[in-house]
Amino acid sequence: MLLLYFALWVIFNGAVTPEICLFGIGVAAVMFAFTCKFMDYSLAREIQVFRRFFPLIHYIFVLVKEIIKANFAVIHMILSEKEEPEPALVHFTADMRTLTGRALLANAITLTPGTITVTLQDADYVVHCLDESLAEGMDHSVFVKLLEDLEQPGRKKGGKQHEQ
Repeated sequence: MLLLYFALWVIFNGAVTPEICLFGIGVAAVMFAFTCKFMDYSLAREIQVFRRFFPLIHYIFVLVKEIIKANFAVIHMILSEKEEPEPALVHFTADMRTLTGRALLANAITLTPGTITVTLQDADYVVHCLDESLAEGMDHSVFVKLLEDLEQPGRKKGGKQHEQ
């Protein structure tokens, strides 16, 4: 938050000079102190957010990459005359600790072409896949691993999957 306040100060001033930077550090520090005192924020929380910033950026890049890969797979599946899609409903459990992690996983699945999260009940997911090949390894997908690492660094687990 401190860096955000400083960045906003520099952006609003429209120039970067030593005077603007020094005064901006002071203003950002006062704003950060105000935020900590009256808005239930702390330096520990700032450090926690900073630790998760780069893994979150990595997650976003992986999400975009997987969306692009899935687009090509679905286009190939649709345009191919030899392959007939076989839709499947997949039930699996992902060991996410937070509601945010569960929602991010459900959204990542839905954003990826060919898959839609039908329901999310506690940690149990039901996903409709355009083809059975898209359902393989959903409980151990890269999204599950990255989100589990975001929730608790160092944790390496996957979920359990069963098709219906």
